[in-house]
Amino acid sequence: MSAASAPSRSTVRVAIIGGGPAGLMAAETLAAAGIHADVFDAMPSVGRKFLLAGKGGLNITHSEAFEAFVSRYGTRRAQLEPMVTAFSPQALRDWVEALGVTTFVGTSGRVFPAEMKAAPLMRAWLHRLREAGVRIHARHRWTGWNADGSLAFTTPAGPLAVTADATLLALGGGSWARLGSDGAWVPWLAEKGIAVAPLRPANCGFLVASPRAAAGWSEHLASRFAGQPLKSVAIRLAGDAAPPRVGEAMLTADGIEGSLIYALSAAIRERIEAAGEAWLEIDLAPGRPLERVLAEVAHPRGARSLASHLQSRVGIAGLKMALLRECVPSEDLADPARLASAIKALPVRLVAPRPLDEAISSAGGVRFEELDDGLMVKRQPGLFCAGEMLDWEAPTGGYLLTACFASGRRAGEGVRDWLAARAERHTI
Repeated sequence: MSAASAPSRSTVRVAIIGGGPAGLMAAETLAAAGIHADVFDAMPSVGRKFLLAGKGGLNITHSEAFEAFVSRYGTRRAQLEPMVTAFSPQALRDWVEALGVTTFVGTSGRVFPAEMKAAPLMRAWLHRLREAGVRIHARHRWTGWNADGSLAFTTPAGPLAVTADATLLALGGGSWARLGSDGAWVPWLAEKGIAVAPLRPANCGFLVASPRAAAGWSEHLASRFAGQPLKSVAIRLAGDAAPPRVGEAMLTADGIEGSLIYALSAAIRERIEAAGEAWLEIDLAPGRPLERVLAEVAHPRGARSLASHLQSRVGIAGLKMALLRECVPSEDLADPARLASAIKALPVRLVAPRPLDEAISSAGGVRFEELDDGLMVKRQPGLFCAGEMLDWEAPTGGYLLTACFASGRRAGEGVRDWLAARAERHTI
């Protein structure tokens, strides 16, 4: 390497790589302990994904009972529950309000800032962080480690090598690459022998295989109804003992997405991975028992069309009627018993999740078994991880953000405690 291309060098006490909620919360936790961290982010400004997610209404957390709340973390509940206990949904609301941003509980139980936007919260937070001594370095893209163990960055001023007493990675998962979460860190950690579960799409839509098309929906259905909401339905994964979830979904040109699908996405994805497909059962009339639907469907319709009959007797019209025609054989539409069964459990075949970069979040990441209670990598003392780059997932509804904040806080405490223990050892 020539002198002209040699990186400039810098020494910091704590380097936090990633300026999302987890990284910034870790920086705040350290600042409260008198440790001034340097936050490095690849984007022109921090919190890009947080800000974009909040454009349609920032869902900070959820107000449901704590037992139900932590159950949303599924197989990683045991690892996340202590962190969320220490920084609970109510503690997160109190923290937001301490920044001068009031919150309220919506009809769904989700918690939002009064203005519904992320920008006022981020502005107030960054002001407080800078006043606390946190230094933020935008347009600093981490590219792994140099041969001497220093952190390698590309910057507008050229390459930079940073030496830190402790490093905290909060790089996000693999979704929304244009906002910085591109999963580029996976091979760099794997090279150090750190086990990383493959990144997979979570809270995502799925591709369908319709009986009337080679792939996706038929051209007729897609051209007329793509982008329209499927409201007042209940959906469950076929064979699942859990009761159907009531709400709405959204038809896409070749599949289905929306809040009900996101809530089931982990189970759907795993079913597809195991069996090559997953079947949904969509109840198009969730307020009516099968017996009542059958009675209404079997009622003589005279000269009326099937569509007019179902609209007047069962409230099936528009997209719901189109889905019946798409997914149910014509002979079943003519049989009242089979038609009623289809209305109460319309079969929809899913064959693949949408690509990772289109997902709201990602599953997979650094396995918790690699980390100690302070989220330090056991085989790499001084290296910590937090946020979505850890191996967990949760549905939308405030659970993702809450765990990112809580894990950032825990990792910041882990850095604080490790630095204190190291200093004590050096004084003995």
